[in-house]
Order: sequence, then C-alpha cells, then structure tokens
Amino acid sequence: MALQVGIVGLPNVGKSTLFNALTAAKAEAANYPFCTIDPNVGVVTVPDKRQDMITEFVKPQSVVPTTIEFVDIAGIVQGASKGEGLGNQFLSHIRQTDAIVHVVRCFDDSNIIHVSGSVDPLRDMEVINTELMLADLESLEKKMQKIEKMARTSQDKKVKAEYEITKKVLEALNKGLPARSVTVEEMEQTFYKDMHLLTSKPVLYACNVSDTDFSKGGNDWVRSVEKRAEEEGNKTVMICSAMEAEIAQLPPEDRKDFLDSLGTEEPGLNRLIREAYALLGLYTYFTAGEKEVRAW
Repeated sequence: MALQVGIVGLPNVGKSTLFNALTAAKAEAANYPFCTIDPNVGVVTVPDKRQDMITEFVKPQSVVPTTIEFVDIAGIVQGASKGEGLGNQFLSHIRQTDAIVHVVRCFDDSNIIHVSGSVDPLRDMEVINTELMLADLESLEKKMQKIEKMARTSQDKKVKAEYEITKKVLEALNKGLPARSVTVEEMEQTFYKDMHLLTSKPVLYACNVSDTDFSKGGNDWVRSVEKRAEEEGNKTVMICSAMEAEIAQLPPEDRKDFLDSLGTEEPGLNRLIREAYALLGLYTYFTAGEKEVRAW
C-alpha cells in the first residue's frame, strides 16, 4: 500500500491549488468551503539529485523514481470534531494518512474569503490542531472506559501496557499536547500505532504566500509560523501555490526560463515534496543497470 500524505487546513487557504500543482490534476478549486468533499488522491514522484547523478552516469533505458501519494482533504472548520462542516468525514480521511502537510494562509487577498474574516495564521493553526486533538480525545476516552476495567483485573502485561499508553496520551491531550509529544515505550508501540491517532502523525507546515512575498523571502506571518513550528518541533516550507500551479502547467523549456527569471533552479514544490517524504522517516536506496535505474 502506498504511503499517503494528507493536505489539510482551513477552507480557502490554497490546499486544492497546491494539490493541483503537485499532481498537475484538476481538483476543483472554488472560492467557498467544502468544494472538495471527497479527497482527491494523486501520485507524486520524489525529486532526488542522487538518482539524477546515477542516471547521468549509467544512462539507462528507463528511470523509476520513488513516489508518495498526496491526498487533498476538504477544509476543516472549528467544531469539526463535533461534526461541523462535515467534519467527521474529513477527519476520517486524515486518519488514513501517514503524515500531514498543514497549509497555512500567509497572504491577504480581498477576492478570497477567509472563513474567520481576517488573516491570522497562528489562530488558524490553533483551530486545526485543536480539532485534531479533540477528535483524538473523544476516541481515547471511549477506549479508556473499556481498557481501565480490564487493567484492574488482568495480570496480562500487554493489557497493562495498553492501559499505560492510553493513559499517557490522554494526559497529554488534556494538557493541549499532541499524541506525538508522548514518549512511547517499546512494549507500548503496537498499541500506540493501533490507536490511529490524528495527532500522532508527523506535520509539515506549508506557508502559502503571495508571489510578491515569495520573491521577498516571506513576511511577518511566515516568520510567526516558523517560530511556532520550531517550538512544536515541526518544520515549515514556504510556497506560493498559485505561482506553483502556473509553473506546473508550463512546457519544460518555458518552465526552466521562468525559474531562471526567479533566480532558482527548481520549483518550490520540489522542496515541499522532499520535506513531506522526509516526514515518513524512510531511507531511499537505488538499483542501477543498463535497463533501469530505480529508487526504492
């Protein structure tokens, strides 16, 4: 089964535009909430200069890069954990992914409505993160009622381990901390994975900026997101999804000229893809021969 990265965020932050650029697909990108009800899934190749170097040296008949799947998940709103805005359906889509790219709006545009009426990326981050934690909290509270009774009477070490990890994660969530902040002992690993917690997934924040701010290297909103992400132990990447969508539609020769005019060798999406792949904690190795150079 392919590894999946879910693209999440509030409505109208640029998720579907980013997805279109990533996959050169046509997910409906409309200026109103819930235009993406069923998640769009696209397979994306992972750029790797090491494979490019091997290919240049070997000159094989074919090249097979490694891939990951990106899932465009409809915008989450405040109250999603209680079913607001079709929230339960969207949260279940996130639960099936292996990592999260959290798109944060760091641009102002009067033509694109913000669901909260103003641009405030830290507030937006808090809304999404809180909804994910509340969903996990509700799930574990139900589980705890069952496992606590078993732990009182059972001498089984596995039952005790399941109780301990459930208790630790619940304590963290009640303090406003994600599940991934909890130290998981070796015997608890299986139970922890089986919980399929939303806040156990690694996160990359994608700061979506205007083309003007992208050329300037960011803005105060981006810097505030970078600071918060660092405090959380997460990474950020800055992108202009509208510009990247344009680049993705250009023929290869025009694309190179456009990137040269920006003073860069590759689209910003390449870095986002690599950073998203890095979230999965995987190592890539290569096989090379006359017929094929393949990344595994």
